[in-house]
This record gives sequence, C-alpha cells and structure tokens, in this order.
Amino acid sequence: MKYIGWITCAIALALCVPYVLTGLTSEEPMPWLNGWMVGPLLLVFFVPSMLSMGRLLDGVSGSRPPKEFRDAPIGIGTVVGMERTGLTVNDAPQMDILLDVDTLDGQSFRGVARQLVDLSELALIRPGTVLPVRYRPGSTDGRVAIAADAPPEEMQEAMNRVRLAKGEITPKQLRIAENGFETRAVVLTSRPTGEIRGQHAVIAYTLRVTRPDGSTFDIEQAKPMPPSVVPHVQPGMVVRAQYLPHDESEVLVITPANA
Repeated sequence: MKYIGWITCAIALALCVPYVLTGLTSEEPMPWLNGWMVGPLLLVFFVPSMLSMGRLLDGVSGSRPPKEFRDAPIGIGTVVGMERTGLTVNDAPQMDILLDVDTLDGQSFRGVARQLVDLSELALIRPGTVLPVRYRPGSTDGRVAIAADAPPEEMQEAMNRVRLAKGEITPKQLRIAENGFETRAVVLTSRPTGEIRGQHAVIAYTLRVTRPDGSTFDIEQAKPMPPSVVPHVQPGMVVRAQYLPHDESEVLVITPANA
C-alpha cells in the first residue's frame, strides 16, 4: 500500500507541471480550472491517505514482521498480559501483547509486541502462552514482533537453546532434541517425588519406549515438570519421545509448548 502511495505521488507531481504551465499561459477566464487539475487533487487528497494506510499496515504484525524485525534473532516470549490499542482493522483488534522474553544467550527482558489478533484467536493468547518473537539486540525500547514468519524447525531450535541457556535442559538433552531418534512411548507409572527444582515439581515416571525395529525397553526417570505438562504424562498415555541411537540411558518426552 505504501509503495502505491509513492507511485501515485510521483504521477501527481508529474501532472502538476502541465497544470501550472497551462494556468500561467491560458487566456481562459478561469485558467486554473483546466483538465490537468487532477494532479494537485491527487496530491492533496489521495496521496496522504495512501501513505497513511501504508504506515498503518507496516506498523502492525501480520504474516510477516515489520521491516526492522525481519531476519532479527528469535527469542521465546511468555505472555504476561495484553490490552487493546483502540485500533481495529477488518474486525481484528490491534493488541499490545506484554511478554517476558528469553534470548538464546541467556538474557531476559520485558517486551511488547503490537499485533493484530483475529477475534477467534483472542482466547488462545493468555498469560503463560509461549510465543516465538523476533527482537533487536541492544535495543532499549522493549519492542518485539511475533515471529510468525519463522519455520517450525527454527522455532523449535530457539526453544531448545533458550531452555539450555536457562539451565532447564542439559547439553546431552539438547543433543537428544537435535539428533535423537523420534518414536513413541507408553507411560507405565507417574508419581510426584515431593522434590522441587526451580519452580517445578519433580515427577518420577516410567516409560516403555519403542525402538526402530519394533522392540521395546523400559526406563525410569525423574524430571521437573511445569503443572501444565503433568496431565500429559499419566499412566496409560502414549507420548512422543526421543533418544540417542545406541544410548538408552535418557529419553526426552516431547510435549506441546502450550500444553
């Protein structure tokens, strides 16, 4: 939209030249009311509206982030809250989404993403929701953009790296996440240990894991889990799992980011 506005501006300026020349040289009673008047009319009325709309569309997030965030590094944002800005485009309200952002190098900051949100998705963006965001290293204004343009594998890699930087996973667990064989496992047992690590309770659980050849092995592990994940690791449930080939000493359970 913005580029159409600039093209229209150039055309309007070009039309203004013959309009001025005709007005100065014409012998008509009203020389300035001539056919070239479309030039200044475009310049005064149409072009400002087009440029304003272009700035509006550039300033809100859609399928691609604003220009200044394109190719910026990805961090992981946890929604803290959000509020309407008062702007609505095609029935979609513009929201200021407040997030606690964790970066791949272990830094954390409070950020705000200004985003158009479809009415059907408003209920999905609630405190605790995890979203990939693009941020500008060294920026002090706290502005971020939802990384809707990033491919899933880049988002998953960012999630893993952030968890490693925060100490939530070990280097070995990161290797499993990046290079492990993905399979399915059945949860045989699950119980709280009474231990707390960080902010999460430690859950002891036993898995029956399927190997690539169809055989199985059992493994018992105890790991901290956020409350939202515990319901996904209950006896009888089938879960996605990963482990390193030829190393069955540790298995990762893959759960949804916003479980």
